[in-house]
Amino acid sequence: MGVSTLYMESPIGVLELKAEEEWLVSLRFASEVKPAPVTEQPLLLEAKRQLEEYFKGIRDEFTLPLKIEGTEFQREVWKALREIPYGSTCSYVDVAKRIERPKAVRAIGQANKANKFPIIIPCHRVIGKNNSLTGYAGKQVDKKEILLSLEQPK
Repeated sequence: MGVSTLYMESPIGVLELKAEEEWLVSLRFASEVKPAPVTEQPLLLEAKRQLEEYFKGIRDEFTLPLKIEGTEFQREVWKALREIPYGSTCSYVDVAKRIERPKAVRAIGQANKANKFPIIIPCHRVIGKNNSLTGYAGKQVDKKEILLSLEQPK
């Protein structure tokens, strides 16, 4: 079976989800909803449900099988990102220390950029050491700001 696609509206714009039979392959920000065949792919429907719960503030963790492909370093970074608690932030320096590579701050940023599962692997929780909202999905810091505000207690 090939790759299935689902588009969904969200508070940060249109999301494009792609899945193979047993794995979520990617989540990315799309510029617009594109016509896609109606999918009954169970994993895509479950991913959509979990994301909708997240955006409603009733889910703080995802339980989806992700097809994670990257270098050993990227995988270390992404694992560290998943350990940042919901509603919390840490700096690129903190992540570098957490993976015991204190000089890899710029490389942490590049690993975040290569993350195929934003929101699910929460790279939006990594901020500048001066608490600034630095880079997200290119220059879409507004998305980072929305995601972080969604995670704050009401």
